[in-house]
Amino acid sequence: MAASSFGRSVLLASILLGGQGAMAMDVAPLWNYSDPEGSERRFREALATANGDDALELQTQIARTYGLRRRFAEARQILAGIEAAIPRASAQPRVRFHLELGRTYASATHEPQEITPEAREKARSAYTEAFAKAKAARLDYLAIDALHMMNTVDAEPADQLAWDEKALAYMEASTQEEAKKWEGSLRNNLGYAYHLAGRYDEALVQFRLSLAAHERNGRAANVRIAHWMIARTLRLQGKVQEAIAIQLRLEREWNEAGDPDPYVYEELEKLYRDAGNADLAEAYAAKLRASRPAQ
Repeated sequence: MAASSFGRSVLLASILLGGQGAMAMDVAPLWNYSDPEGSERRFREALATANGDDALELQTQIARTYGLRRRFAEARQILAGIEAAIPRASAQPRVRFHLELGRTYASATHEPQEITPEAREKARSAYTEAFAKAKAARLDYLAIDALHMMNTVDAEPADQLAWDEKALAYMEASTQEEAKKWEGSLRNNLGYAYHLAGRYDEALVQFRLSLAAHERNGRAANVRIAHWMIARTLRLQGKVQEAIAIQLRLEREWNEAGDPDPYVYEELEKLYRDAGNADLAEAYAAKLRASRPAQ
């Protein structure tokens, strides 16, 4: 998991749901975004018997596994190794090449200081190229991917809001089933942009729509994260008891799933401090400290 609430908000879109396309080649069954090393092994096993466009696409995904591990230079080396073949490839590998190149310069995995002005412009160029090629080829899912990555390039809340709205509008206009799978993450992004702007009522609307989309997709972890986003917004609106009830339920559900969630501990500490219960606040602060890996 990421180490902050910001990480939860952004990574929900760019890691948990991004890249599930099923056009020319379906790479989704090979992906486990929480296990990049395992994903890399599966991609390399598939690569051993692949050729042509499939081989190129698999290598773009191998590069992505390196980016998720913050090994950006190595990811770029992999992409450099296939760059000469990309102009002769079909549309999908070409789009994915530019998407993954952009992600080596600006993504939710980067620390803010790593996205220098030079890196920002390289990412912008790559995402713009990916979007143009995806749009021309009617690869709506990948076009939306490129649009949603632009909020890692433009960090100002107003700019992020504009990109999120553009990506959502593109999704809503698409008739392709794969494109519709973006709704949960895009509405989460839009809600977070409203959150950054202090527009909590509008954020809550989007987080609830995100929850509904994730419930339709049936992914339990994403549903729980969507509830967490709602509860955090309720805390910011001063609805402390309502937020506590949700977070306590989430604590039980994550524990039952065998994956205790430090983000829940973080929120419960804040909530109990707001409620004036110092003992419970300290208890959750201790749980949060214990959940962090030793430095």
